[in-house]
Amino acid sequence: MAGANDGTSRLRPNLLITGTPGTGKSTTAAALAEATNLKYICIGDLVKEKNLHDGWDSQFKCHIINEDLVCDELEDVMQGGGNIVDYHGCDFFPERWFDRVVVLQTENSLLYDRLTKRGYSGIKLSNNLECEMYQVLLEEAKKSYLASKVIPLQSNTIEDITQNVASLTDWITAWRP
Repeated sequence: MAGANDGTSRLRPNLLITGTPGTGKSTTAAALAEATNLKYICIGDLVKEKNLHDGWDSQFKCHIINEDLVCDELEDVMQGGGNIVDYHGCDFFPERWFDRVVVLQTENSLLYDRLTKRGYSGIKLSNNLECEMYQVLLEEAKKSYLASKVIPLQSNTIEDITQNVASLTDWITAWRP
């Protein structure tokens, strides 16, 4: 629990919502923030707004995130608690920041449809599908955080997302520092 072993005195928990692109991170995080009045932080948006990157990767058509700049930008906000962070990676964030790490997972056939609708193709599409198939982000989370903090959740349907938001809302309500 926060306060007991990480030197913080947060009154509200911090959550990380992670998973392969297309698994419903932004939808889940935004709905959860609305249900709980926690602050929603989309790392992709933050990187663009604050120029926390080292340029553009033309092959993958995305910014090259500067992890140190992102962590510096968020340090004070995260210490205060009450945040839901949305990002497809998790191993560079300090473990002490998060009380719960949610890894969203989606069946590959559904993920394929979602990503192609977003215009993913070629290596970007195949890399993301392989990442999901081999549970790369779940393994990354398990290596980076205490096992008790990491929970995988299915995110195949709107019903899954609704149930995930409800169960996470219950967890947030019951959380105590």
